[in-house]
Amino acid sequence: MSTRTDTGADDPIIEGRDQLISVFARGEKPPENWRIGTEHEKFVYAQGDHHAPSYDEEKGIRALLMGLTGYGWDPIVEGGNVIALGGADGTISLEPAGQLELSGAPLENLHQTCAETGRHLQQVKAVGEALGIGFLGLGMWPDKKREDLPVMPKGRYGIMLRHMPRVGTMGLDMMLRTCTIQTNLDYGSEADMVKKFRVSLALQPLATALFANSPFTEGKPNGFLSYRSHIWSDTDPARTGMLPFVFEDGFGYERYADYALDVPMYFVYRDGHYIDAAGQSFRDFLDGRLPALPGEKPTVSDWNDHLSTAFPEVRLKSFLEMRGADGGPWSRICALPALWVGLLYEQGALDAAWDLVKGWSIEDRQTLRDAVPKLGLDAPIPAGRTLRDIAPVVLEIAQGGLARRARLDASGNNETGYLNALHEVVARGKTPAEILLDRYHGEWGGDLSRVYAEESF
Repeated sequence: MSTRTDTGADDPIIEGRDQLISVFARGEKPPENWRIGTEHEKFVYAQGDHHAPSYDEEKGIRALLMGLTGYGWDPIVEGGNVIALGGADGTISLEPAGQLELSGAPLENLHQTCAETGRHLQQVKAVGEALGIGFLGLGMWPDKKREDLPVMPKGRYGIMLRHMPRVGTMGLDMMLRTCTIQTNLDYGSEADMVKKFRVSLALQPLATALFANSPFTEGKPNGFLSYRSHIWSDTDPARTGMLPFVFEDGFGYERYADYALDVPMYFVYRDGHYIDAAGQSFRDFLDGRLPALPGEKPTVSDWNDHLSTAFPEVRLKSFLEMRGADGGPWSRICALPALWVGLLYEQGALDAAWDLVKGWSIEDRQTLRDAVPKLGLDAPIPAGRTLRDIAPVVLEIAQGGLARRARLDASGNNETGYLNALHEVVARGKTPAEILLDRYHGEWGGDLSRVYAEESF
């Protein structure tokens, strides 16, 4: 989740709808300026007993962050606590229960973004080794109950933790017990954004299946392949889901702004503090009638903050965010941006991907989304088929898109090799979660503690 810092006096007050829309329009870039942003989270645990470290304990999360400053990262402070780090490779931040996230810098190609991931993992492993801390690459804590987990000292998390139980049964699990990989990509125009949004939203369940990696809860199988994805089904219906309006005629920046305005607020950030506005209306804020700040109108930063509190499967800010994948190892952290760059950043691939999904109905897309957390690649798509049937086709489209992009590394390799982890999933016919379940029922003999040795970075 976003880490907020004060923006200063150059933060304009919103006087009309055009300023809301302009946040999206300012994201438009010519193709040569399109960039790739990769975000990934990992669980932090003490190597001795596998507990999740608190912020303040001697070899806990604060110590981890301070150790990383030795690699040139600059502390970001809230309420006297270091809650994030900034640097050339983006931002390192904390999820609510201490999950560690890298929000990578916007980079030109997949070679750079995968190298960035590698640098980050080397750094956290080095600091973690000195502290007796390890890092687990899964989509869901495999053995922790909510009450086993600490809460990080970030103001917005206190507000969200209070609000989540009012609107769903699993919002606290989303905050405390999950990890994800995310890709952020650019668009060239409103029409380009619309097409990319539609393709990525329709195919987001395929990413969920290919990256499914959360089959355990509280020490035993949970009946799902991506329990992380299932959690979103009852987190907060006002700010999650498949957004059917994206596929309606006339969809664009203004329609998404209307959706975001209807998402209830969480907070307003003022003078280094988060003010609880949970459940209140941004429309009232625009009119100066927000109960949390009567008489005040929002700034552009308030609008950007608010956009970050909607959690659909694909999210629009000044770029598009693909949000469907479970956390996993380095190879899959590199594979997620490869999938979406291959599909969305080359026009022939984008057209082919749209041709594949444009005939699906709203009901088809929702049925697929509802089924994929449990069924993975066996989730149904139209014409009596499953994701298993189209996964090779989608990967072939992405492979072609990456090959035609022809972004080469120093050795002359293009970007297609980053898809290998996904080709392996399709070739073996099993999601990562199913491989973990096979081990649990087989060589692990039901001993889930072995997941720490085998799935840590």
